[in-house]
Amino acid sequence: MKVSYKKLWKLLIDRDMSKADLRKAAEIAPNTMTKLRRDEEVSMSVLIKIASYLDCDISDICEFVKED
Repeated sequence: MKVSYKKLWKLLIDRDMSKADLRKAAEIAPNTMTKLRRDEEVSMSVLIKIASYLDCDISDICEFVKED
């Protein structure tokens, strides 16, 4: 299984927000943002920060997908 943050990127587009805006507002480290862009795993605390800032559930920003 692999993690995907496509839902997060779509949510940011819907809210007319850039990735940089999210990083600053949710106080996410630049290297963590890079992990998100690469669909790499990040800590649960980061996902909670993002979900809290965007006022949504964690399932609204990421999902697990099967690898081929």
